[in-house]
Amino acid sequence: MSCGTDPEHAGMAPDSDPGRAAVASAYQGFEPRAYLRNNYAPPRGDLSNPDGVGPWKLRCMAQTFATGEVSGQALIDIGSGPTVYQLLSACAHFEDITMTDFLEVNRQELGLWLREEPGAFDWSVYSQHACLIEGKGESWQEKEHQLRARVKRVLPIDVHQPQPLGTSSLAPLPADALVSAFCLEAVSPDLASFQRALYHITTLLRPGGHLLLIGALEESWYLAGEARLSVVPVSEEEVREALVLSGYEVRDFRTYVMPAHLRTGVDDVKGIFFAWARKMGVQV
Repeated sequence: MSCGTDPEHAGMAPDSDPGRAAVASAYQGFEPRAYLRNNYAPPRGDLSNPDGVGPWKLRCMAQTFATGEVSGQALIDIGSGPTVYQLLSACAHFEDITMTDFLEVNRQELGLWLREEPGAFDWSVYSQHACLIEGKGESWQEKEHQLRARVKRVLPIDVHQPQPLGTSSLAPLPADALVSAFCLEAVSPDLASFQRALYHITTLLRPGGHLLLIGALEESWYLAGEARLSVVPVSEEEVREALVLSGYEVRDFRTYVMPAHLRTGVDDVKGIFFAWARKMGVQV
């Protein structure tokens, strides 16, 4: 969210891939605060209703980490955007977390929260809810402190490159786990591009490592301020197939149908998916 493409940076002529070039151009108008208002303030940010989309996403993450099967030293969040909620349950299980985004404005927004600077977006409602779901007696302040302490770096990324973090990455590789929320479908002009991007990020993950993927189902556009961004519409079957093609065993796959009262005109999303997948193979 965004983990898009920069054709010139990749050493290509800007028009060598018109679809990806158009995506990169559109994201120059992305406004992090507008995106946060649209999706993480009420009504979508109202976590008091357990049937809402926010509680559903937090439950998916908390329940998966509660299995104890997803843990290790290093985790990379792919296309973090300006959000941190996707790591609230992860941070108890990984000591070294790398956040990433294609857009400098999103990396700056993350920096405000990580440094506890005035004007940072307030994630405390999400942190409180994550603590409530996990039921460990942890305070939301402790939760946020742990996440801030374990995010070691915020890096640029381009999922359309075979080496998404570049050739001299500061992140420890390969990672033990990947998280990615609303990234791949939002920066891919077509399904083939989505599949390739998934394959590219999978190279960052060790064999036997885990991917937790959240994304939009059957969405074709969304708003972030003045920017209207195109999305490749994907179905559950297409996401499952892409995971298998990239060498994953799908451990869990859940879907959420966006209710009418949360269809607020900021996008045309029909639903959300959550996938927990394990990269096949044995680490040597």
